[in-house]
Amino acid sequence: MIGIKQAYVGAHIHDGLTLHVDHALVVGDDGYLSIQPLGSLPPDCPKQKLGGGLITPGFVDLQVNGGGGVMFNDEQSVAVLRKIAEAHATTGTQALLPTLITDTPERTRAAIDAVEQAIVENIPGIVGIHLEGPHLSVARKGAHDAKLIRTMTDEDLSLIRHAADRLPNVMITVAPESASTAQIRSMSEAGIVVSLGHTDADCQSCHAAFDAGARCVTHLFNAMSQLENREPGLVGATLERGDIYAGLIADGIHVHPAAIRIALAAKPHSERVFLVTDAMATAGSTIKSFLLNGREVFRQDHRLTLADGTLAGADLDMPQALSVMTETVGDEMVSAVARATSTPAELLRECGGVGRLGPTSRSALYFEDGFSKPKTLSSAGAV
Repeated sequence: MIGIKQAYVGAHIHDGLTLHVDHALVVGDDGYLSIQPLGSLPPDCPKQKLGGGLITPGFVDLQVNGGGGVMFNDEQSVAVLRKIAEAHATTGTQALLPTLITDTPERTRAAIDAVEQAIVENIPGIVGIHLEGPHLSVARKGAHDAKLIRTMTDEDLSLIRHAADRLPNVMITVAPESASTAQIRSMSEAGIVVSLGHTDADCQSCHAAFDAGARCVTHLFNAMSQLENREPGLVGATLERGDIYAGLIADGIHVHPAAIRIALAAKPHSERVFLVTDAMATAGSTIKSFLLNGREVFRQDHRLTLADGTLAGADLDMPQALSVMTETVGDEMVSAVARATSTPAELLRECGGVGRLGPTSRSALYFEDGFSKPKTLSSAGAV
């Protein structure tokens, strides 16, 4: 029988799905975690009393462009991936998809190679790749470089399908204008998470893409056809479908809190709306600007913009997103935490147990007072 090395008591515990009260987070002698009722603990087991607060799994972020002062688009290397992952780990992200924004075919191949090598080297936190483009719509390009946006070719499709053979998880954001339903179906059948975004497609085209295998929408409301009275667009198609997941940038800037509330009230299975940071190089750093495809992005008042004022990613971390969801939007804490943990993990082909506190977990997050910077709980104690 496995003994108890440490029991953390005095805080509520969210396992990624459910909130546990009057329970302890137990670290076994083997280093793995479990959640046990307080009454089941041996009287003499080592206990660490926490001053209230909340224990959660580590966060899962499916859209991370940069961090620690660097961007994946600038350099597709293991060193950059390590720096990005380390920056996000300081705010509680346990698993992430490094995201390459619309770029050249050469950089796309280099990004896939770098992620494959990072996984071989067991860089903590790197679980796959998200290719946000280049098969998008110029009409809804946002901060993406219009000169690099293009229609998907057979060669592109082959590259993406091959990436799915090499990596545990591949996610791609496409616009129906630039990727056919046949291509979407082919990618989906290969185990790729196909997400619609940066598109001006009509509602019917979006439904056709969903029916072909697209399972997700990239940063709901942003850079997509909007819900209007005669044409519901991608926003309307997403809110009509209970089977579709949707990423959301909950920074209070990209989407009005009222729009988030309306979306959650309207969408069947609204628990499939999950949080992303869409973080750039600024995450975990103090830099005031950086370059994106050779264009300077400026950081001011938690807003990232190009010189013309176009939003360019987000100056956001998961604890901040949770604060916005619970304090401003009014989302229930139990639901909000799931949106940052178990829900995005459901989209991963190989999740390795991330997003949940369970038999494969070796660490958890502890928030003593609201969603401020978390401490890590493990067999080594609170860090």
